[in-house]
Amino acid sequence: MARKNPKRRACVDSVRDKLAKMNYGLVGKTSAVQICRWTKNSLRGDRGCWKEKFYGISSSGCVQMSPSVMWCENKCLHCWRPIEMNLGTELPVVDDPVQILDGIIVKRRKMLQGMKGNEDVDRDKFDKNIEPKLFTMSLSGEATLYPRLGEMFAEIRRRGAVSFLVTNGLNPSALRDLKETGLPTQLVISCNAPNEELFLRWHRSSVRDAWIKFGESLDVMKSLKGATRRVVRLTLVKAGTEGEFGSMTNMSKVNLDEYVELIKRAEPDFVHVKGYKAVGFAKERMGYNNQVWHEEVLSFSKRICKKLGSTSGHDSSEPDFEVGAEDDRSCVVALKRIGVEMDIEEV
Repeated sequence: MARKNPKRRACVDSVRDKLAKMNYGLVGKTSAVQICRWTKNSLRGDRGCWKEKFYGISSSGCVQMSPSVMWCENKCLHCWRPIEMNLGTELPVVDDPVQILDGIIVKRRKMLQGMKGNEDVDRDKFDKNIEPKLFTMSLSGEATLYPRLGEMFAEIRRRGAVSFLVTNGLNPSALRDLKETGLPTQLVISCNAPNEELFLRWHRSSVRDAWIKFGESLDVMKSLKGATRRVVRLTLVKAGTEGEFGSMTNMSKVNLDEYVELIKRAEPDFVHVKGYKAVGFAKERMGYNNQVWHEEVLSFSKRICKKLGSTSGHDSSEPDFEVGAEDDRSCVVALKRIGVEMDIEEV
């Protein structure tokens, strides 16, 4: 384990030092929080991120966090996080989930204090949202590597807040365990490559049988119908000419048909379709001409919707999905299963 290996511990410490310089708020031995620009925008009175528009939860009360900040199985090509600093899949320690959440809240409060005196910030709104209402586990790292994740979700629910889990789907056993220990309000599985060959090249995973495990996670998602809100998320990349992997794409006609089959396998409530942007560390791997613009995302989403047709056994002219929301600023479209409400009631 890392704490028994001086070289490994030095590597972890070096990564943590770099993250601190990148404005990550470090908590405990493996967790972190970062203040999203949409949170700052919302506190200044501007519109928040697409999650606020789609689901009705204010961005000013959102926490972007991870209980395993740089531990991940993958080195995904499109990821704008510093995946080159990944620390593997084994956490050096397992901190207490309640202590992590308490530490995240304290750290977030300190990181936001500088905005309190800003004349553009509504004081009442600031005070109301200093205690977070949404915990989004989408910061660097794979949250399902933290073995007490279900307890953390249960504690978030006990505090009257909402939780989102964004996962790469490589830990189906961890997702199964959440049924017993505590499910998030919304489970999101990232589905960036629709076939095994592209999946292995795209994600550069360290996990054996990664494609098989990913499929098992889609099956777990299907089994959670009615227990939690379920989302399959796609990040579209079109072929370009820049960067080491610039010629890769997941938007061909064949890819679209493959995505449809994976979506049918998972039977989610929502499908998020996002466009890749050459920002952060991603632009070192893929270029600007790999970017997908909102009109292209919307067109691809509508084609998915049409291809999905009916998965309920009735006439295919009555589709199960429709475009539920879109946000051109974030280049994202949400397909929703007909009859499912977008808004989340805070619990």
